[in-house]
Amino acid sequence: MTTNPSLFIHFSKEIEQDELLREFIEKKSEHLGHEFHEVSKIEISLAPNGAGFIANGHVTGKGTDFATQVKATELTPAVDTVFDKFERKLRKLHDKRIFGQRREAQRDPPKRAKAV
Repeated sequence: MTTNPSLFIHFSKEIEQDELLREFIEKKSEHLGHEFHEVSKIEISLAPNGAGFIANGHVTGKGTDFATQVKATELTPAVDTVFDKFERKLRKLHDKRIFGQRREAQRDPPKRAKAV
């Protein structure tokens, strides 16, 4: 059974809350939660930045704590880039955990019992 991570979306006062963008963020969050079960909380903050926008993201979970920031001219590409960065970082950490254990096991081969 997989549980979706808790999702918190913060819109700045200057940004109009867009329902399509909210659904896009929820879909990306669900995908991240299904792919990486250790993720328990995702926070996304959106604010204007000059002529564009800034998207801040934070992912926490079991042994996981990542933050990232992206600047873009539109909100949807900014959010998409934040989730792409999260996925890359989580994949790297996940593979390091899994394959690190395998490499450690290969480094010290099991000892064979002597034949009597």
